[in-house]
Amino acid sequence: MPPLPRNDPRQYDDLAGEWWRPGGGFEILHWLARSRGALVPPAQRPAAILVDAGCGGGLLAPHVERLGYRHVGVDLRRAGLEQSAARGVTPVTGDVTALPLADGSADVVVAGEILEHVPDLPAAVAELCRVLRPGGLLVLDTVNGTRIGRFLTVTLGERFGVAPVGLHDPELFVDPGELTVECAKHGVKLLVRGLRPSVTGLIRWLFLPTGPGPGPLGRMIPTRSTAVVYQGMGRKQGEMA
Repeated sequence: MPPLPRNDPRQYDDLAGEWWRPGGGFEILHWLARSRGALVPPAQRPAAILVDAGCGGGLLAPHVERLGYRHVGVDLRRAGLEQSAARGVTPVTGDVTALPLADGSADVVVAGEILEHVPDLPAAVAELCRVLRPGGLLVLDTVNGTRIGRFLTVTLGERFGVAPVGLHDPELFVDPGELTVECAKHGVKLLVRGLRPSVTGLIRWLFLPTGPGPGPLGRMIPTRSTAVVYQGMGRKQGEMA
């Protein structure tokens, strides 16, 4: 069978065993999920909904499970949704550019490491904002389309196992200025900051023997530079009813 093209979502079926494998190929995604979860406040009303767009294997779940939300995970691939459901996420099959959810249904929308996989960025941003209630919070992180972002994520990242081979198409990486403009079109003023992995965690993951440890080997650290990975958050205009 010929190899799948870059950024083909079917690759996640072959990588399904990596979502929760300690020290596995998706290790750094756990660090990013923890960083996203730290930006989500406790629910402010009964039956509040958090939409996890491109939820994958549900890595955000342990970081928001005590905040009082109904955690709804949307993804294209069944293998990831099954793992999300096992961790208390309500699974919904769907595309981030056409979310099967009602307008204004979410108190929080989280889009972690998904926008760099989307061929139609304006459509994806429009959908994330559409399902967000007035006053609701958007939290996201993605990869910048700079030369260094492409080099570290694809060229170097794939060589050293930081990113699975073929999982990214660098042509889809997202400029933060463009993303900020797209969010503003839909009433969300996005504030961005850079992220980088902790050096000790990266060394432990890449070069030291790891066993089934108690948790992630490292963490993401905020930084002023958005040149590689960056995080954004903003609230939709209007007051939450």
